[in-house]
Amino acid sequence: MTVPIILASGSAIRHQMLRNAVVEHTVQVARVDEEMIKQALVAEGAPPRDIADALAEMKAAKISEKNMGALVIGCDQVLEHAGTLLSKPSCPDTAFEQLTNLRGDRHTLLSAAVLYEDGKPVWRHVGQVRLRMRDVSDAYLRDYIERNWDSIQHAVGGYKLEEEGVRLFSRIDGDYFNVLGMPLLEILNYLTLRGDIAQ
Repeated sequence: MTVPIILASGSAIRHQMLRNAVVEHTVQVARVDEEMIKQALVAEGAPPRDIADALAEMKAAKISEKNMGALVIGCDQVLEHAGTLLSKPSCPDTAFEQLTNLRGDRHTLLSAAVLYEDGKPVWRHVGQVRLRMRDVSDAYLRDYIERNWDSIQHAVGGYKLEEEGVRLFSRIDGDYFNVLGMPLLEILNYLTLRGDIAQ
């Protein structure tokens, strides 16, 4: 017998990814102070992989507590560059600063998913993608941010690969779904093995 599936995320792209894969689910946004949690974990010296996993787990746990009998998917993504974690840019100037720091260099996206059922974790995965940004000009970056600010202000690092942001990159090593913020193939494999979606 399949159980209801809940996505504990307000991310439109994560919702769309599950919908495109024809996974029936509902959305409940988990209200957690991600920035405060992230800063506390960084202060404790936690590696980026553990930070992504912890944030995903907190979201799943929060929604699972209120929805016993459902399978809850919590997701989070962190961007690590030169030993620093980047967050969503607070303003266009912050986006410009982040993108100028990333250009001409490699960075890593870590995309975590934790699944909870009846208040307990039942599965977890952290996908990793390495990206190299082209050495783009200041003028292009400023124009890019101005054209795309409404969208990229919600994206870690200040870019979206599924939009014009793809032009910023010369190389991507890893699963595209992880770049979008969810290890979709691994989640689908798990749901298939459990019998929650058809084989």
